[in-house]
Amino acid sequence: MFIRGQWTPSSNCEQTTAVMNPSTGQIIGRTPVGSPQDVDDAVHAASEALPTWAETPVVERARVMFAYRQLMEKEFDALARLLTREHGKTHAEARAEVQRGLEMVEFACSVPALIGGQTFPQIARGVDGETNRHPVGVCVGITPYNFPNMVPLWMFPIAITCGNTFILKPSEKVPLSAIRLVELLAEAGLPDGVMNLVHGGKEVVDALLTHDDVAAVSFVGSTKIAKYVYEVGSSHGKRVQAAGGAKNHLIIMPDADLDQSVKALAASAFGCAGQRCMAGSVAVAVGRVGDSLIEGLVDHAGSINVDVTDGNDAAEMGPVISREHRDRVASYLDIAKTSGASVVLDGRSVEAGDSFLLGPSVVDQVTIDMPLWKEEVFGPLLSVVRADSLEHAIAVGKACPYGNGASIFTQSGHAAREFKRHFNAGMIGVNVGVPAPMAWLPFTGWNQSFFGDLHIQGTEGVHFYTRQKMTLTRWFESKDESHVDPVWNSVGPTGSST
Repeated sequence: MFIRGQWTPSSNCEQTTAVMNPSTGQIIGRTPVGSPQDVDDAVHAASEALPTWAETPVVERARVMFAYRQLMEKEFDALARLLTREHGKTHAEARAEVQRGLEMVEFACSVPALIGGQTFPQIARGVDGETNRHPVGVCVGITPYNFPNMVPLWMFPIAITCGNTFILKPSEKVPLSAIRLVELLAEAGLPDGVMNLVHGGKEVVDALLTHDDVAAVSFVGSTKIAKYVYEVGSSHGKRVQAAGGAKNHLIIMPDADLDQSVKALAASAFGCAGQRCMAGSVAVAVGRVGDSLIEGLVDHAGSINVDVTDGNDAAEMGPVISREHRDRVASYLDIAKTSGASVVLDGRSVEAGDSFLLGPSVVDQVTIDMPLWKEEVFGPLLSVVRADSLEHAIAVGKACPYGNGASIFTQSGHAAREFKRHFNAGMIGVNVGVPAPMAWLPFTGWNQSFFGDLHIQGTEGVHFYTRQKMTLTRWFESKDESHVDPVWNSVGPTGSST
């Protein structure tokens, strides 16, 4: 645990969780399983540091982020290598993740320009109005295994620069990147207690969600847990943003550039081994494009170099996070066959050895009553649904309970416009395989993909980590001036006094 600027043993030293290298199947570390006592210690540390940090000028808080950015730039490749080792991403994917996280730090450096309020001079006779943004208090981030570097950086740089203190609870499967991020933040000059880190499972999460001194909780994970975090956290008076799972649809129209579409679909479905909430997991082939699309997908996905990634920069797709997860994803191929779908590319043919490798899979003739369409697989498996028309494809999307992202591949402006206006998702792409927003835009999941009001990233992130205060000010010219309330006593539209 990192508490009050010090690495501190867990109060529950005997219990740990193994950290695995997905490329080798070997244990490379152990994560301590924390307790409510550890949470209480971290919250107290954050609470003690809050008054001084909140009163620190925002420009000075931003300077810490500028220093942090420089350290991340210096450590860029080392951060990527560490990420590959504990998660299994290819080196190129790991570098891309670190870059996206670095962009969030850069965005946090701009908080001084975003945290200002509004002024309304002479809003009533002799009265000026203004709004200002203030920190919310002790904030918590609970992050998943699939982006050990980027997702924590969605949260704490903005929260801290806005004047809050923070407690990070990373996934116990991938703690090493989070630990290094915290070490660099301390090196950047952040005062003790402003950033804290705890490890653990459900007991630790529950302690964070119910602690009286926690003001806000950010979460990314499965829909089931996101809903739980939102309900428990909000019922205990916390401000909560909880991003859940997804079933992102990619619509391919008959007029689409097929070669470009196939490449984009493969990158979306099989990038990061399909372990991302913006992965394109359902391709909706409209009309005559279906057979050609399947042929192109099988040829292209079948040629992807699937290999171990730790120490191997040539791999184009790496392993999934664990042996259990690999077996779970693979089981959907058997389910697909018994459901009446057609497995046209089976990723189980890849030689795995001791690693957690699973190759790309493509399943055709999937329908919306099948588990493969209904459930989030979260692996390198692309389902193909056939549709008669754009209206039919949009109806397929509207039937989906999730709503993270969706894309259309077409050369028709009309089709793109109809899709943008009517598809049931918060992040839309046109000829873009993964319509994930950059740091300056909100991560706007809909439906069962998000619980809360203010989204992660962008100015919504700034608003989530701040709260507004409105002030009315009146200065009397002399002691003889009337003390009648100028706001509630004014001349109405008819000329009468109100």
